[in-house]
Amino acid sequence: MALSKSILKNNLLAIFQKMTTNDNQQNSVETLAEELSGVIFDFVKTAEVVAGQSVSTTGTAAAQTGKTTTNGTII
Repeated sequence: MALSKSILKNNLLAIFQKMTTNDNQQNSVETLAEELSGVIFDFVKTAEVVAGQSVSTTGTAAAQTGKTTTNGTII
């Protein structure tokens, strides 16, 4: 699944709306941080990296190791 800015926005709005009814001032900041970190963590986990990055090897093709030579693309 590609990253969806609108899903993130809707999840953040839900958190902010929930916080407007939070009467416990003492735990408000911690509650907000917990909620935000969960939504952002879940959002980032939906990222996909496009496969098929180019790799160059030297020598024979047998048993080569290395890193990709191009940057991955997050979609």
